[in-house]
Amino acid sequence: MKNELRRLPLLPLRGMMVFPYMMVHLDAGREQSVAALEQAMLDDKVIMLTAQKDADIEKPGFEDLYSVGTVAEIKHLVKMPGGTVRVLVEGLYRAQIVNCYDDGEFIDVDVHEYEDVTEQSLEMEALVRVVVHEFEQWVKTSRKIPADAIVSVSIISDAGRLADMIAGHLNLKLEERQELLECIDIKTRLERLYGVLKREREILDIEKKVSGRVRKQIEKVQKEYYLREKVKAIHNELGDKDGVQGDIEGYRKRMRAEKYPEDVVKTVNKEITRLERAGNMSQEASVITTYIETLLDMPWNKTTEDNKDIKKAAEVLDKDHYGLEKVKERILEYLAVRQLTSGQNAPIMCLVGPPGVGKTSLASSVARALGRKFVRASLGGVRDEAEIRGHRRTYVGAMPGRILAALKKSGTKNPVFLLDEVDKMAADYKGDPTSALLEVLDPAQNNTFSDHYVELPFDLSQVLWIVTANNLAEIPGPLRDRIEIITLSSYTEQEKLEIAKRYLVPRQHVANGLTSKNLRIGAGVIQRLITDYTREAGVRELERVIGQLCRKVAKKLVEGEVDSVKVTTKNLVDILGKIKYHHTKEKHKPEIGLCIGMAWTQVGGDILPTEVNVFPGKGHLILTGKLGDVMKESAQAALSYIRSRQKKLKLSPKFYEENDIHIHFPEGAVPKDGPSAGITMATAMVSALTGRKVRSDVAMTGEITIRGRVLAIGGLKEKVLAAYREGIKTIILPEDNRRDIEEIPENVREKLEFIPVDHVDKVLENALLK
Repeated sequence: MKNELRRLPLLPLRGMMVFPYMMVHLDAGREQSVAALEQAMLDDKVIMLTAQKDADIEKPGFEDLYSVGTVAEIKHLVKMPGGTVRVLVEGLYRAQIVNCYDDGEFIDVDVHEYEDVTEQSLEMEALVRVVVHEFEQWVKTSRKIPADAIVSVSIISDAGRLADMIAGHLNLKLEERQELLECIDIKTRLERLYGVLKREREILDIEKKVSGRVRKQIEKVQKEYYLREKVKAIHNELGDKDGVQGDIEGYRKRMRAEKYPEDVVKTVNKEITRLERAGNMSQEASVITTYIETLLDMPWNKTTEDNKDIKKAAEVLDKDHYGLEKVKERILEYLAVRQLTSGQNAPIMCLVGPPGVGKTSLASSVARALGRKFVRASLGGVRDEAEIRGHRRTYVGAMPGRILAALKKSGTKNPVFLLDEVDKMAADYKGDPTSALLEVLDPAQNNTFSDHYVELPFDLSQVLWIVTANNLAEIPGPLRDRIEIITLSSYTEQEKLEIAKRYLVPRQHVANGLTSKNLRIGAGVIQRLITDYTREAGVRELERVIGQLCRKVAKKLVEGEVDSVKVTTKNLVDILGKIKYHHTKEKHKPEIGLCIGMAWTQVGGDILPTEVNVFPGKGHLILTGKLGDVMKESAQAALSYIRSRQKKLKLSPKFYEENDIHIHFPEGAVPKDGPSAGITMATAMVSALTGRKVRSDVAMTGEITIRGRVLAIGGLKEKVLAAYREGIKTIILPEDNRRDIEEIPENVREKLEFIPVDHVDKVLENALLK
């Protein structure tokens, strides 16, 4: 640094600065700046250039300027219109402002001038080389300045001048440029410049990567657009205006119009790409098209709003069905819970009962009560697992399973879904469909149900599942564990009468084109139809008989014989023919060796007459009537009990050795098995061995042990209703089933006598005549 001070005019620069050895054009418009330039031209054409800290200040003071600047020589000055001056300056060397003088016209400053002192050493030479190399790499990468700049820099031998020339080429922030200008020491200047060049190189590499990625995306979009237009033009030339491309555009339009899950959109886009490659005439195109349409048709996010009005729902259920109070109460409970909670998994109800009691129609009424769509899948005879989970798309003619196919048809993901006859599914070499239902009906799994055809998880948790079955024992244990069992019992005669009046007769009138004027049904006719022409747990056969009656009347009306027909109990046989069923009370009187049992079947309850004959022989126990293993064991247990009570029953000590006992159950073609005929067989055998008659108005049910204890049974309501239909007056049942008597309709309970027993001795006391 020179010791003497030099006074020079000051030109403040806004938003820029000048390095030594740098030649720059400047435009000056402020009065002070123009005056300073004019004064410098009058002197020796040298001026002090320094940058403002804040470019917005119009008249900067000493504190608003950086103290270190550049002394520059004015090479050329031109006055422009409007008072502006354009000047070409060349930086000479660094200088620091010491004093500042403002006379109002322009600013004069006293400056210390700095001279670059270069240290000749190996370290300095190495530093110069790495800076030059880094600058060369930056020029090649950036391409913002001509490559000739590398040549002009490489021939400079002065390290200080080299650093200033390189810094002048870099597009840096004003603060960074000022820091480099204030580096008086050349070594420090080069080290800092090297760091700046390194950082700029890294920034350029990142910019290059980003721009390359964006360019590829733009090129890909442009290429795809071009190819699509080309394919469209080819289809137009071939006369196939729409073709595959038309389908693809339709798919894309649907995806834009509707909201699909992200994985569905991703899969459809992937299949569209395959479809574009496959072409219109390819066999694979139809397979891909079907799959895409299936995905787009599925109700991924479509739901219907539930009707939460419990009173209205109760009215719908009562209007559609008579009785079934437990089921209706369970549906209303579900609605109440839905009002108090949100996002709860729908229940899975299993309606178990005989045919014709209204299981299937009840599910439809539930859908109407809730305001939901109703779908049904009949599972009777299903043997293939693919019926539930769908076929894999590798197979010809693959399709979704019945579950997703029904949801696709319904258009919502929360319908009432009826799985009918679930107990009639079977398994073979194609798989076990019952096991496939486990995922469908498991609340912990069905929110991500996977169909082999769709291959994307589908949420089944919002579906209200209703399962129906005739025989609970035929449903596998794991499946029963996932469902809520609701039992629908047999209808009483009074319930059948009400159902026929409210629903069956009006429905058959419409089905056969009749009115209440054409066909008038007298008092007692429907009751006769129930007792004399049907014998069932439900009302399906009753509706068929009513339909037959309507058809007979319709034939007479069409033939012109009459204008209207009135059916009475007197002419009923003439119209429908002879009665089909006769009552036991009209056929039987107390007999020896004949006892009436009660049985539960899949179609409701039935009575089970049991006949026993005793004749000389060698002690054989003969069982006939197509009996199962359980009933054979019950017969052996009953015989063991009788042998243990031989003295009390006043039987010969060797009665079981001298006689053969034959137990027979009529209707031998019908399989019979179950743990409820023990006391019936014991009573019939005791009657045959002792010669005491059995009451004909008594029916009984209960299992027996070899010590004579009476064990509980199931299906009491169905059994009692069957006995009631046959005119039975007294029911003998196990003591443990006393609590089940409450389930029997009150109008039936009032007309029957119930005798709960815990031992066979009590059975014999009440069943055998003295």
